[in-house]
Amino acid sequence: MRKITSITAVLVLAAALAGCGGSDGAGATDEVKLAGLWPLSGPNATQGTDVLHGAELAVEIVNNDHPGLDLPLGPGKGLPGLGGAPVKLITGDTQGKPEVGAGEVDRLVTGEKVAAVIGSYQSGVTLTASQRAERLGVPFVNEASSSVALTERGLKWFFRTGPTDETFARSMFDYLKARQAAGDQIRSVGVFHSNDQFGNDGAGVTEKVAAEAGLPVSVNVGFDPTAADLGSQVAQVRSKSPDVLFVLAYTDAAIKLMKTLDQLDYYPPALLAYGTGFADPAFATGLGALADGASTRAAWSGEIAEKRPAAKTVAELFQQRYGAPMTENSARAFTAVLALAQAIDTAKSVEPAKIRDALRGLDIPGDKTIMPWTGIRFDDKGQNTGAAGVVEQMIEGKYRVVFPAELSSVQPIWPMNKAQQ
Repeated sequence: MRKITSITAVLVLAAALAGCGGSDGAGATDEVKLAGLWPLSGPNATQGTDVLHGAELAVEIVNNDHPGLDLPLGPGKGLPGLGGAPVKLITGDTQGKPEVGAGEVDRLVTGEKVAAVIGSYQSGVTLTASQRAERLGVPFVNEASSSVALTERGLKWFFRTGPTDETFARSMFDYLKARQAAGDQIRSVGVFHSNDQFGNDGAGVTEKVAAEAGLPVSVNVGFDPTAADLGSQVAQVRSKSPDVLFVLAYTDAAIKLMKTLDQLDYYPPALLAYGTGFADPAFATGLGALADGASTRAAWSGEIAEKRPAAKTVAELFQQRYGAPMTENSARAFTAVLALAQAIDTAKSVEPAKIRDALRGLDIPGDKTIMPWTGIRFDDKGQNTGAAGVVEQMIEGKYRVVFPAELSSVQPIWPMNKAQQ
């Protein structure tokens, strides 16, 4: 009986792999199915939809001819390594819940026969969803989750194209060093973070890099991301008066925080966020002038895109298609899908193991992406070593690059409340 069960399991797995696009593993195939997992409903639906739009645009560029676009798979239609096969993105809604994300991986791999999975925006959801993909032996490419822990688990099928929170933290502390050199007084920092995978990991990274920079953390406050009120937590921060407040929060909490700062008439000299809710278009539209002064790390910027022809073209295509500007989140999803598509094209196969090997050997120069990175090259943990970040500040309803100096478009406003005057 044990032997019959083993044979049955092998046959089921073989059938699943054979269904990934209808190919024998090399040459032509009908289509390449990829799974996209994001929070398309629930409190983070606006971010999830924005990420989805970036992924959709990448698929459109792969599948259609864009002769003047100097990006991998821009010119020509489909994947030449697979006979011009188009890419099909099949989405799953995680609802922002780790258990739902894991279940969607099961459904899309075993039911839809996808060749690889992309997702899942939130670090906590990515954690469980990628573990399920690991168990199933399918590549999982992460676009926007920045928790350092994700690439420290020893997984063999996990790849992250974007920067980690530690990469971002170092960029932000380099920014603080530049502000100190310019005469701004920075004696201590504080941390305000959601009590979840993303927030807790990011808080730990911030404390680590702060210690290396010789800046004491005077206050570290965690909060329930579903809390209706943040007044007591903000009061804890105010009692310690940090010169810089690092924030890790998704959209609802980011908006509540800025409103609470206004209600209490308290603003630290600088607020530096780890993207997420602060990178959501709903942050600016939901707050208006109250958003001004906040700063965030970013893996992409529309201002930087203006300096790169390919990035500018992609941003314009995004605006035309969705009637909204491309954001850091949508740009990271676009980049992850394009990198995965190039790996599949290089592998000339939809077999998961061959795609994984191609991802391991991927080497995309920075000027062949839309990002301000040195490129896309994965280390043995699956982390892109070429990813980097910049610092932006919201000024008159628009994020402007303020660091590093060679990429900046304006001088930062310090203290932050001057931006609202």
